Amino acid sequence: MSKEKLFGKNPNEIKLIVNDLGMPAFTTNQIIDWLYKKDITEIEQMSNISAKNREVLAEKYQLGVSLPLKSQESKDGTKKYLFPAGEGRFIESAFIPDENRSTLCVSSQVGCKMGCLFCMTGKQGFQQQLTAGEIVNQIRSLPERNQLTNIVYMGMGEPFDNPDELMKSLEILTSEWGFGMSPRRITVSSIGIIPAMKRFLDFSSCHLAISMHSPFDDERRQLMPIQHVYAIKDVISLLKMYDWHGQRRISFEYIMLKGINDSELHVKELSRILNGLSCRVNLIKFHPIPATPLDGSDKTTMINFRDSLTAKGVFTSIRQSRGEDIFAACGLLSTKELLNNKID
Repeated sequence: MSKEKLFGKNPNEIKLIVNDLGMPAFTTNQIIDWLYKKDITEIEQMSNISAKNREVLAEKYQLGVSLPLKSQESKDGTKKYLFPAGEGRFIESAFIPDENRSTLCVSSQVGCKMGCLFCMTGKQGFQQQLTAGEIVNQIRSLPERNQLTNIVYMGMGEPFDNPDELMKSLEILTSEWGFGMSPRRITVSSIGIIPAMKRFLDFSSCHLAISMHSPFDDERRQLMPIQHVYAIKDVISLLKMYDWHGQRRISFEYIMLKGINDSELHVKELSRILNGLSCRVNLIKFHPIPATPLDGSDKTTMINFRDSLTAKGVFTSIRQSRGEDIFAACGLLSTKELLNNKID
């Protein structure tokens, strides 16, 4: 039977383990320091803990960090990493270097339940939730970790469908006892699961990005089944209850789909429903996926859409597409084929 992992636990959880194993109370801080401040690969390397206590700890627990199994590099420098997530299951992360920043796009689930029409992960279906340790391990075990400036929860899965482990992972990343990152360097993307989103807004200071893709109820429902449960108007109503004029940011992700959501009517409705909300809209090129009738808007349409929204007072930008040639771009992360064919 596999041993329980220490990586991903918070100080309270480690304290319970220390007490249960009869170790001195100060061992809690020692273990936390080894887990999140130092690069070790096994419990035996915790050198300031007695050999006896390391042996006792290792009998029941493992460290719980894992290196990527394989990687691919795009012609634009983007790298896609494959991590293990239990027996026969995998997740993908995308490292995106740029001139002034380096961003890691992390996954929060193996697959996804949400079934959005434009997303490869949704085509994979749902396999399992990731633990906080498995989420944070994507950062901890990234070969370029020292270059990393920003983290976005925009990989495989819906973060707010895994709220407990999401919030725990954010605690590890932003706490002084953990990685000590500024929450302003972290963005969580969601399709808008309102109860978990409210919890996030109340107990985290990280940025939020909402996948909108259409301002019209019926149209969004066809693209994103979640609209049946949590309508975009209700998501926006909740967001308007919070202050977005400080350092914390709210943005809306909008994949441009030819003949579906790229008309002047969409510009007008977007500007209407976002009126009074300090936000930005990120327009995203659609990357074709198998078995979908969708087609992406052309460059001219995207530019005109951006300019029209901007003219109406909605700050809008076109997101640069990265890693498309290695299927690391927006909506393309999936391990469906790996699950079917097993890893090489």
